[in-house]
Amino acid sequence: MKSKSEILNEFAIFSVPTGGIGSWLTESTHDDIFLRLGNINEQPLSAVQLNQLLVLAHEAPVGDGFFKYYWLEAPEQHPYNVRDIPEYSDEWLKSQGTISSLDQLKWGLYRLYVDGLLYFGDVRTASRSLRNLSIEDIAQFYETKRFDTEAVKRRGRSLPLKPIARDSRYLISEMACKSYGDAADPGGDLRTVLLQAYAAHSAAGNPSPTIRELLENQVPTEFQARQPEFIFSADEVLDESVESESDLSEKFEKLAAKFTDARNAALDNTRYYLSMLSDLDVYVATSMRSRQDFRNMAEIRDNIFADDRLREMNLRYFDPTLSAAGGHEDKGLIECLMVKCAKLLVYCAGEKKSYGKDAEAAMALSLGKPVVFYCDQEQRGRFYRDVHPLSRLIEFDTGVAVGAMVTDRLAEVSELICRVFENRMVYYLEQSKPGFLRLTDRLTDSVVRLQTNDQLLTETFWNHYHKDREEKRQWDQYI
Repeated sequence: MKSKSEILNEFAIFSVPTGGIGSWLTESTHDDIFLRLGNINEQPLSAVQLNQLLVLAHEAPVGDGFFKYYWLEAPEQHPYNVRDIPEYSDEWLKSQGTISSLDQLKWGLYRLYVDGLLYFGDVRTASRSLRNLSIEDIAQFYETKRFDTEAVKRRGRSLPLKPIARDSRYLISEMACKSYGDAADPGGDLRTVLLQAYAAHSAAGNPSPTIRELLENQVPTEFQARQPEFIFSADEVLDESVESESDLSEKFEKLAAKFTDARNAALDNTRYYLSMLSDLDVYVATSMRSRQDFRNMAEIRDNIFADDRLREMNLRYFDPTLSAAGGHEDKGLIECLMVKCAKLLVYCAGEKKSYGKDAEAAMALSLGKPVVFYCDQEQRGRFYRDVHPLSRLIEFDTGVAVGAMVTDRLAEVSELICRVFENRMVYYLEQSKPGFLRLTDRLTDSVVRLQTNDQLLTETFWNHYHKDREEKRQWDQYI
């Protein structure tokens, strides 16, 4: 027979100071409750007796559907495999409607805590929301949280995108578009700058400069602020020498033709992306600061989605490095829409920070979507996992705290995408400090949900977070 101290030690992960089911088993709980639980192996616990123990600890009882769902069944249609929860045993499914061990009691509570953090924001809210529902209603609720993997696979392939060579993808960037002008018109600023810079070099006695020298040393004053843009846009010819103005024009025309081809293909791809919005699965958030960034991103993307399991699902993913728009305002609208419609976002950290991809990750987290941060350096990965402010935000609609999964391994990015779409995520609970709950992805050790131990913050947060929604509900009833 287990003693009170032994039971408290075993159930310590479930003890939180913010009330509700989390305050059921504490030092102040009546000894009679521990006496009954300590004898559970010899006398299995029925739903009636569990409810008596809850009421004796000033907690609300639970319905038969709740009891059965969490302690007597391992639902196949739950959003994750409940058999992966610690201590699971098939023997529990054969019990005669009772909880036959402390491990079985812990298993059900563990599931409730995981579900509470995932979908309700805290455990108390989950218990209050579910405890009186029928087992059919509980199952139906969780069914809506799953991805229909087979339906995803049945969709088949989408229309293929227009190919753009890796070495030419930098030409569809906003910097290149501003440099070459729409459709590489003759008045493009890059052409103007190159011709004026060449005239200045020739006048100074240097008739055979490289294009790099033209853009680094002789950019006209009115274009000085855009010098990095022009250097970026002429990357593949920077080290070529120019022998005459006609030679310069010829080199520019060849590069401008590449720009036009790449941009037209990217504009077509954007139309294709817009046509698949209802089936969009993944948004790939990037920041491209150099031509090499475009090459690296192509390799990263190809490696992630080369996974045979992802190929089998025919996943649709939006890659901004293959897309262009009529202007940066339209591009911003398009990318916001893609983030809104995608089911998951992959954030590729790259060498430098970027407002754009940070904003995209923030949008996805605030929409409650799974977000995977890929950082190819372990040290920087720790920063994104433990320090970066975007690693945890709040889903605006529900108030649930949502965290990103951070990894420095491409194979883990593919694995996480598979687990999400196949409903195979594996989590574990921890208390980083007494009463402070964290739900962590087992593959990457990233915190994906949390519940604070601050009682004032908890009460204030939930009292005010849904205030506007409640006021709207009351107003809707009134009118």
